[in-house]
Amino acid sequence: MHMKETTDYSPMQRYVLVALRILVGWHILYEGFSKLLIPNWSSIGFLNESKWLLSGVSKWIVSNPGVLNAVDFLNTWGLIAIGLGLILGLFTKPAAISGAILLFVYYLNNPPLIGLEYTVPTEGSYLIISKTLIEAMALVVLAVFPSGLFAGLDIFVHQYRNRNK
Repeated sequence: MHMKETTDYSPMQRYVLVALRILVGWHILYEGFSKLLIPNWSSIGFLNESKWLLSGVSKWIVSNPGVLNAVDFLNTWGLIAIGLGLILGLFTKPAAISGAILLFVYYLNNPPLIGLEYTVPTEGSYLIISKTLIEAMALVVLAVFPSGLFAGLDIFVHQYRNRNK
């Protein structure tokens, strides 16, 4: 992407995209830190609730303590890295794509579909579309717009890459 292409957006479009990036980044970063700070946190409860496409994979993860520990580690630190990348505008596109994939995996484990009942209470009432799916789509939007080049450390990465060509 050339820097000229980043000037094709109005100031309002830039502010809104950067605000969206920071808000979603904060939410994801907080989710990661909260898991890090809760003693003995594990994804086992979430995985045991899996009722849809990924339920077989979830059951396999739960039945293998080493795999479960790796998933918990990667989930926690992945959320933290994705959140920091979005907030700082550093490697924004890979952070947004990684976040969208992660949230979509969450959705595929526990979607709000008719006939699926969960023992853990949910926040709100959903049918097919949930806040997880909406946030995943917001990350897809952020992946296709260069908001890290408007306001973020991606500016310096871009300059470094262009200087070394």
